[in-house]
Amino acid sequence: MTRIQVLDYGFGNVRSMVHALSQLGVDAQISADPDLAMKADGLVIPGVGAYGACMAGLRAVGGDRIILDRLAQGLPVLGVCIGLQIMFQFGDEDGRSEPGLGLIPGRVTRLDADVVPHMGWDHVQAPQGTRLLAGVQDQRFYFVHSYAAMAVQGDDRAGVAQPDLSLRVSALNEHSDRQPGSTEGALFGEPLVTWATYGRSRFVAVYECGPLSATQFHPEKSGQAGARLLTNWVRTLPGASGIPSEKGE
Repeated sequence: MTRIQVLDYGFGNVRSMVHALSQLGVDAQISADPDLAMKADGLVIPGVGAYGACMAGLRAVGGDRIILDRLAQGLPVLGVCIGLQIMFQFGDEDGRSEPGLGLIPGRVTRLDADVVPHMGWDHVQAPQGTRLLAGVQDQRFYFVHSYAAMAVQGDDRAGVAQPDLSLRVSALNEHSDRQPGSTEGALFGEPLVTWATYGRSRFVAVYECGPLSATQFHPEKSGQAGARLLTNWVRTLPGASGIPSEKGE
């Protein structure tokens, strides 16, 4: 049976995620054990709360190293909500800049909207070739957040060059057994980025690059569309089995 570990570091709706995954017929467990995390077919990083506090909680259980080690070995990781945001270089909150994992270039900033937080159901703009959103590109997903990784900080005009959001191979090499400067086994190609808009902000809603996948919204709270997204992710895991096919496939 496919085994998924939901990382327990004190933040996030871990039980809701375990329930959603269990409904798909996988063995989903809550744990911070690094050995179990490295042996799992998939690792989920949930997250609800302040950016700095989440990073502190993650480091306290060695979660930062677990994530980097898994990605360096090409093992799948799924971040949810702040689990997406901490993959970026920095997060701004309450006038402070907090360092993230630095895997994706960029900064997480406060949404520019008349009402914050962004709370509720919204559509997303998915790119061609998305695997996570296959079959649900036109569906709505449930968001609860005040911060996000913006398309262009301070300027969301059409025609402005988009930022480079490639997964940073150098960051993975620093935490792997490869020789310094080696890129062997850590070249994951171009990322696929799904965007969403709220207020005057256009922000990253889904990130897909090699073994790293992440969503700003909560798939475990997004009904059938969220269940389909989780199913799509589980199907990409090594040794995935027992996941029922959708009608029409």
